[in-house]
Amino acid sequence: MQKVGICLNKRKTEDFGGIQAVDDLSLELDEGKLTALIGPNGSGKTTLFNVITGITQATRGRILFRDQDISNMRPHSITSLGIAMAPEGRQVFPAFSVKENLEVGAYALKDRAVKKQALDQVLDEFPRLQEPIQQLAGTLSGGEQQMLTIGRAMMSNPSILMLDEPSLGLAPRIVETIFKILARFKEMGRTILLVEQNARAALTLASRGYILETGSIELEGRAEDLLHNDELKVKYLGG
Repeated sequence: MQKVGICLNKRKTEDFGGIQAVDDLSLELDEGKLTALIGPNGSGKTTLFNVITGITQATRGRILFRDQDISNMRPHSITSLGIAMAPEGRQVFPAFSVKENLEVGAYALKDRAVKKQALDQVLDEFPRLQEPIQQLAGTLSGGEQQMLTIGRAMMSNPSILMLDEPSLGLAPRIVETIFKILARFKEMGRTILLVEQNARAALTLASRGYILETGSIELEGRAEDLLHNDELKVKYLGG
C-alpha cells in the first residue's frame, strides 16, 4: 500500500496563553483509505488542519507531504499539490450561488472543459445541490451547506480530502446522510483525513485512527483496534 505522509516534526504552530496548539507529531495516511483524527475540543485538531493547508504558519519545524517540504507554501499552492479542506462550520460564501461557491474550489483549474467535468462530477455526488444550483448559498439548509462545503473541496479532485467536523450541528437524519456520503467516498478509494466529534461513527468508517490530546498524538492504530480500546470507550465512545 502506497503511503501519503504528513509529518509535523518538533513544530510549534500557535500559542494560546503559553500552551502549544500542535507540537511534535506525525500522521501517515493509507492512500485510498479514510483516516480518523479524534480528540476533545481544544486538542488542536482544527489548528492541525489549518497548518497543513497553510492557513496557519509554523514558527518552527516542517510539514512534509510526499517527501516535499510545504511548510512555507501559501494555501493556494498547497491546494494545487492536491490537498483540499472542507472547514468546520459550513463556511460557504452566502452571497454567492451554489454554482459560484463550487467554482471557487476549482479556481486553480484553467481548462473550462476540466472545470465543467469537475462540476458535473460533484453534482453527481450531491444530487441535492442540482436543483438549487443558482440559489444563494446562504439560503440553503444546514445539511445542504455542508454538502456544498465538501463539494467545493472536491472540485480540485484532491489527492487528500480533509474534512473538519462534517456532522457538527446537523440534525440526526442529515448526519446519517453525510456518513453515507463518506462511506461512498471510502468505497471509491478516496484518501480522506476526517476530524469528527462522532468518534464511533468515524472509527467505524476508518481504516486507521489517531487520538490527539493537547497538541500531541497520544494513541494511534487500526481503527478496529481503537474501537475496542477500553480507555477510548470511556472517554470518546460512550462507554
